[in-house]
Order: sequence, then structure tokens, then C-alpha cells
Amino acid sequence: MEQLKNSMNLTMLFDYYEMTMMNGYFENGLEKRIGYFDMFFRRVPDDGGFAIMAGLEQVIDYIENLTFLPEDIAYLREKKIFSEDFLRYLETFKFSCDVWAMPEGSVIFPNEPILVVRGPVMEAQLLETMILLTINHQSLIATKANRIVRAAMGRPVAEFGARRAHSYSAAIYGARAAYIGGVSSTSCALTDQQFGVPASGTMAHSWVQMFPTEYEAFEAYAKVYPESCVLLVDTYDVLGSGLPNAIRCFKDVILPTGNRPVGIRIDSGDIAYLTKKARAMLDEAGFPDCKIIISNSLDEFLIHDILNQGAEIDSFGVGERLITSRSEPVFGGVYKLVAVEDENGIIHPRIKLSENVTKITNPGFKKVWRLYGEDGEAFADVLTLADEVIDPAKGPYTIFHPEYTWKSKKIENFTAREMLVPIYEKGRLVYDRPTVQEIRKYCEKELSLLWNEVKRLKNPHVFYVDLSQKLWEMKESLLKEKGRR
Repeated sequence: MEQLKNSMNLTMLFDYYEMTMMNGYFENGLEKRIGYFDMFFRRVPDDGGFAIMAGLEQVIDYIENLTFLPEDIAYLREKKIFSEDFLRYLETFKFSCDVWAMPEGSVIFPNEPILVVRGPVMEAQLLETMILLTINHQSLIATKANRIVRAAMGRPVAEFGARRAHSYSAAIYGARAAYIGGVSSTSCALTDQQFGVPASGTMAHSWVQMFPTEYEAFEAYAKVYPESCVLLVDTYDVLGSGLPNAIRCFKDVILPTGNRPVGIRIDSGDIAYLTKKARAMLDEAGFPDCKIIISNSLDEFLIHDILNQGAEIDSFGVGERLITSRSEPVFGGVYKLVAVEDENGIIHPRIKLSENVTKITNPGFKKVWRLYGEDGEAFADVLTLADEVIDPAKGPYTIFHPEYTWKSKKIENFTAREMLVPIYEKGRLVYDRPTVQEIRKYCEKELSLLWNEVKRLKNPHVFYVDLSQKLWEMKESLLKEKGRR
């Protein structure tokens, strides 16, 4: 995204309180104090069983271009609340934090760190808005896209939502995230140009309306695109004129060129009824290979229902309900301080309490381990402190529910994988960024390792995220210290 990201310096894309806190830390001599921040989310959108991590590449882009320009300093000086010493610090700002994250395409679950920042608290605080903005958005869309793809049961899904996205960046990055989540293509040409996500599209109703008759519109299009002809048949009357004119065009224009028609698209009406009728008409006309493509305000629930009703559909185009995740348009990721490191390198855990127990954080500098059974499928995640290692070679390991601790299980013959990988070390990028195609393949592999029960669209099996004994004891100790136990 070189052209896009260089068109605007995004360093100032932060919530204003990031800067007031930074100035406050500076004025209190805390500019070198080390803080640890976790990004995590509390629940899966649409009450799903899992979410998909996306947006890390854009976080990296932001960090790599993190520079306060003279006009930024001038803007802050005009506020008359920031000290000149602090503004001089910003003029020479250089990122120096450590960052760990789950790779894009990872399957992720509530209340586990998906990105961790360690470094001077001023720097780590500054990243909050952009990390949340980027990962919340793309993880939301990747997760929604995968729900829709699963509902389609192997049929290709094209992302059609650019015109309904909440901004041009939401269209571009939303299409990228949707591709990670499993869609086959996008209508957004810029996403194809920048990331190599295949672009697709044929005609709009306006094409058909431009010609004196529907047949003439089809004929003109077929002559231009004989090898890839898809005709939109619902401008006037799907069964009364659209399909008959399409079939006539296929016979009169496409077949003489030695090609076969690719498909027809229906964008309105009773999809289940129309596609069954359309399939019969196409088959009878000698075009059993002609695909039926459906669009029209679709989501996973509608796709599931119409397929259960016997709809004859070969692929889907899904727009606004995907690109905006209309059914639940907020991912809800948060960025919380979980530890502070003193001058002697000793890490002191921090906990955020709340009357709402779901908002109580897991303290300390942590790792995330994913556990796999003998069949290779993932069955639980475990959060441990950073100095802990889950080593199956050392024998059985006990996992337990962090709230209902009597729910425990001793596991054997398993493997454990550390999920957070290094992205930055002391401000230096150490991560080899994959292409979006590589991320998509990684996501497919990760999904294949999940139990099918976790992938149900409704009432999925709960994938457990447990705490190690050591982490649980730390959390309990802090709760007692704060009078909550």
C-alpha cells in the first residue's frame, strides 16, 4: 500500500488522551519506565466459536512510518498544554519497543493476548489507537467473511461491498481481510492492484438499461467478452425475459465463437424459487455447465436458509452485510496495561478490575499456548507467564477452567505450540511479512485444525482458554489484594 500510506502521515492518528498521557509521563520522569500492554477481545462477533486475526501488516506499516512532522509539532504546540521539552522529544521520536503478535490468519479466542507490546510506556501507549483501529476492523471482516464462506458450503464467495464500506480504506482493507477469511475474489480493483486479491465483476443493471432492448445489451456484452460471459438477468423479469434472452444470446453469439457461457447472475427476487427455475431452463437449453451466481444483500444466515430450501446456486456475491459486518459491526478488542517493569528489570503485574467480571483483565507478561491432541486437532489454549514452558515431554499436564476451577482435565499425548511470535525487537522489525496469499493459506490450515463443533454458525462448542496454575495464583493474589476475593 505504498501509494496509499504515503499520501497521509498517520502518526497523528491517535486518541487525544494518548498524547496527554505521554506528556504527563514525560513530566513525571516516567519516559523510560517499561510497560507491558496486551491487545485482546472479550467475545466473538455473532456469538461465533472463534475469530480470525487480521490487520497486523498495517500495524507494521504504521510503526515503520512513525515520525512526527514539523506540522504535527506545530499543531501540538498550539494546544498550549504540552511542554517544550516534551515537544523536542517528539521531534526526535524513535520507536524502540518489543512487539509480539499472533500471525495474521490465526484462529483467535476471547481473553487471550493476540498482540503484546513491551517498551517505554510513552511509546507503547501511543500505539493503542492504531493497533485497535486496524486489528479490530480487519479481524471483524475476516471473521464475518469466514462465516459466510462456511455457510456457502464450498461454493465460491466474491466480496462485492466497496460501495457500501464505511470509507475507502475500509473498502480496501476490508476486501483484504475478507480474502484472508476465505472469499475467492473482490470487486475492489485497488485491493487487487495493491495486494493481488483477485478482482471480479461483469455488468450492472445500467448496462442493460443503456440499450434499446435487453437482448441487444446481452449481445453487445457477449461480443466483447465471449470467453468470460456472465449476464445479469434480473433487470426486468428474470424468468419472463432475462433468462430467455440470455439463452438466446448464448446460442446466437457465444457458441459460434467456440466458447461456452460462464454464467448468469440474479440480484433480486425469491432466490430459492428463481434459481431452481433458472437451472431447469438452462439445462433444457443445453447449458448444464452455465453457472448461477447470486447477489442481493446476502449474509451467512440467508445463504444457509436458501441452500436448505434447495436453491440451485454455484457462487455468491456478498456486499454490504460482509464489508460492514452488519449483524455485529464492532469487534470489541481492547488494549490494556498488564505489567510494569522497574529499574532492576523486575516485572510487577497490573490488573484492571470492574463490577462487570468479564472486564477483569489477566495480569502479567504472558505467553499463549495452543494444545493439540493425537489427531492433530486443537482442543484448548492456555495462558502462562512468560517464564513458563508447556513441555509435553515432561509428562501429563493439567488444565482447568479459570472460574470454575473444579472443572479440570489431565492431558497426555499432546503437543503444545507457542502462538505469539516476535514482530519487533527493540524497535527493529524482525518479522518476515507474508503475502496475503500466504496468510490465506495459513488461515485455511489453522481452520482445518479446529473441531467442526467449534465451527458451527449457531451455538458452537466453547473452545477453552485456560490459565496456568502460576498465572491463576498471581491473578487470585491481586484480586485478594484489591479486596475482590
